[in-house]
Amino acid sequence: MGIGSTRASRHVGGLVAAGALLAGISVGLSAYAAHAVDGDARSALQTAAVFAFGHGIVLVVLGRAVRSTFELVSLVALLVGTLLFAGALVSRHLFGGPAFFAPWGGMLTMLGWLLLAVTAWRR
Repeated sequence: MGIGSTRASRHVGGLVAAGALLAGISVGLSAYAAHAVDGDARSALQTAAVFAFGHGIVLVVLGRAVRSTFELVSLVALLVGTLLFAGALVSRHLFGGPAFFAPWGGMLTMLGWLLLAVTAWRR
């Protein structure tokens, strides 16, 4: 199934924009972690920043090359997984929130990568 429709193109553009925002925000988060916090918070926020930066770049690059609905779904899984994982770490260390969603985000991100691998294998 192709991604040629206007509606699907907007979704792809949204993924690319979300990836760019993730990468940009992660730079600020990394700077904050390096200069404003210590200990466990610094480590956790740096982890969240690296995770968000890497996956943000992936969304920008792979989002531009989406050719199927299956690829689109895999990238959405990467986006949502990244938001859940990195968001849980940030929430816990900046706002005292729970880290409940971190493992779910990690699993969803792994699923997204698995779906991308299946897509590549099928080509």
